Amino acid sequence: MTDSSASLLRAADRLRAPAIASAIEALRLGAGSHGLDAGCGIGSHCDLLLRATSPGGHLTGLDVSPDHLSVAEEAARRGGLSDRVLFREGNVRDLPFETGDFDWAWSVDCVGFIPGDPVEMVRGLARVVKPGGIVALLLWSSQQLLPGYPYLEARLNGTRAGAAPATPQWPPHRHPLRAIGWLSRAGLRDPVARSFVIDIHAPLLEDQKAALASLIEMRWGDPESEVSKADQEVFQRLKDRTHPDSIVDSKDYFGFFTYSLFWGVV
Repeated sequence: MTDSSASLLRAADRLRAPAIASAIEALRLGAGSHGLDAGCGIGSHCDLLLRATSPGGHLTGLDVSPDHLSVAEEAARRGGLSDRVLFREGNVRDLPFETGDFDWAWSVDCVGFIPGDPVEMVRGLARVVKPGGIVALLLWSSQQLLPGYPYLEARLNGTRAGAAPATPQWPPHRHPLRAIGWLSRAGLRDPVARSFVIDIHAPLLEDQKAALASLIEMRWGDPESEVSKADQEVFQRLKDRTHPDSIVDSKDYFGFFTYSLFWGVV
């Protein structure tokens, strides 16, 4: 993983953190429990998950990318968490754990966002969780990030990046907002869904502006081939921090995004 991609992830995490913390709190993970962070990435949620299971909680972070895991391990060392968290390379589609190894499993923007059958992935997560434990999926679900430009934002949302992870070939039940169905078909009991909203509004500190600019870049990327030249020119102006139209520098900026939490009992 490049330094720039790690920086983008860290910047976006600064905005996501309140939603993720609220979702973890809603799960009421038990003190002293041992959980799995499936698709842990750079370990952004380790500290929050360990706080929620204190005292005595432990965490195993799993990710397919050794570069992500290297960043996560270094962050855990710096944060003094190395004795409570273990990172392991592996694929969520083929979990390298024994049946019932964990008290709960948690996954953010992974199941349903990567190739493969999400029901089978949920079934795999349920296999490694003890009976009575939970499997929880936290998924990006919506955003309004370009105030004053509703038609442009609607067109950007219609691009491949804007509709991601969905593709035109997906059947409706494959979409992340149908995750209650994934949990039910995987055999979990009492599936529940709840959404968390993060408001972003002026005045913004410089680090918040940088994080918001990173989030906009990650959400829509470079849609040049899928929108008109006029739309592309406007979008580039809005992203350009040196341009008077820079959206994150607007003195009346307001935007929001949502994360939706789906969980069920094994």
